[in-house]
Amino acid sequence: MQEQISRAEIAGGAAPSGALVHEDTTAKWFLVSSVAYFFIVGIVAVVIAAKFVWPELMSTIPAMGYGRLRPLHVNGMLFGWLLAADMALTYYLIPRLCGVRLWSETLGKATAILWNAIILGAVVSLLMGWNQGLEYAELPLPLDVAVVVAWIMYGFNLFMTISQRRYPAMYVSIWYVMGTILWTAFVYLTGNFAVLFTTGVNQANLNWMYVHNAVGLIFTPVGLALAYYFIPKASNTPLYSHKLSMIGFWSLAFVYVWTGAHHMLHGPISQWLQTIAIAFSVMLLIPVWAAVYNFFATMKGQWHQLRDNVPLKFLMSGVVFYLLTCFQGPMHSLRAVNAIVSKTDWIPGHAHMAVLGAFSFFAIAGAYYMVPRVWGKQLYSDSLANWSYWMWMIGGIGFFVTLWLGGFWQGWQWNNPAIPFIDTVVALEPVWLVRFFSGILMFAGILFFSYNILATVLGEKPKPTAA
Repeated sequence: MQEQISRAEIAGGAAPSGALVHEDTTAKWFLVSSVAYFFIVGIVAVVIAAKFVWPELMSTIPAMGYGRLRPLHVNGMLFGWLLAADMALTYYLIPRLCGVRLWSETLGKATAILWNAIILGAVVSLLMGWNQGLEYAELPLPLDVAVVVAWIMYGFNLFMTISQRRYPAMYVSIWYVMGTILWTAFVYLTGNFAVLFTTGVNQANLNWMYVHNAVGLIFTPVGLALAYYFIPKASNTPLYSHKLSMIGFWSLAFVYVWTGAHHMLHGPISQWLQTIAIAFSVMLLIPVWAAVYNFFATMKGQWHQLRDNVPLKFLMSGVVFYLLTCFQGPMHSLRAVNAIVSKTDWIPGHAHMAVLGAFSFFAIAGAYYMVPRVWGKQLYSDSLANWSYWMWMIGGIGFFVTLWLGGFWQGWQWNNPAIPFIDTVVALEPVWLVRFFSGILMFAGILFFSYNILATVLGEKPKPTAA
């Protein structure tokens, strides 16, 4: 039975019409810059995919080598596009869930300027080869310090906004945003600073704790914050169960931090640590199913809206990708499966489905929902929005599934001592070819989305309905 929740929760926290005007400048700056980076880093992604098939491509240009482009792609997608877009959308939704304006637009704009300086600095430093050589933690130390400063500015602004809220009810998206702020601080400091004081196996273990929790305690909670806000808003339907959403929140908080060591299975770490990582990885099914069931139950009787509602298409497809990636993760943490798929193309397929499937779908949906409202204009093209969805969906499925199957095949070959390693590389050429063309489709989705958003922002089509 649908749980009764407060008016603020049902309405998504929006104040009554005419009672409160949000400036939203910070949200606008973050969103526009994130969309621009999405397009730029998408080009880098296509070049990298091409290099798997044609390794001699631009091989004489140092800045275009795989070792420099890959960290740029990873950091650009994670921090230039996705986290910046998530920050934009939380600057949008937190004031509305609290019934107040953002505590300080001035502080928010300063945060946006600093964040863009960090991303531009990362582009230059990584292309120059200034790299700390740690997975997901490649940024030079001065940029890491700047990230910490920017995150303190961001977190302080949102916590002050929440502290001054008019609505006494704390909707679940607020909990997830607060969790994201605190967990990101812990995870980033561990993965980019504490790791520098360790060596060998201990450093590798800390690094993988950071890599896995960058997805699980940064992008997962903020992605779920967006989903919990925008699914009820886009469908105009109350959330099925607030209690179930809190079960998902607290179980995620308890379980996720212990799972990173499953990337070190069969390696030189303690058996007890491997076993704990496996156990908690399997327990991840609890918060995942709590969220997914809540979203599906919210949509009961509303599935017909997917025909014409583009934000809802992205949101519910993102939920399915979230379910798949979070079922796949616990399964490949099992020792028998891990012995085959660890370090293969299965892992990039899994990671891409989480970041570019589930959480980017949530962010894209949020952008399509937010932009017409904060700029007071009609979306430039509903048709282009639909095309962006289908390019992403078709390309993404081709990309993810190809890497899963290819990775399993790759791991099976690695475990066969009769097959020379170079033969396993040659055998994957068809897999990488499909990956390249799937990547082209995904980039087409990025192109359509980016153009649609920027054309809306710069265009003159007035929005006929109130925000």
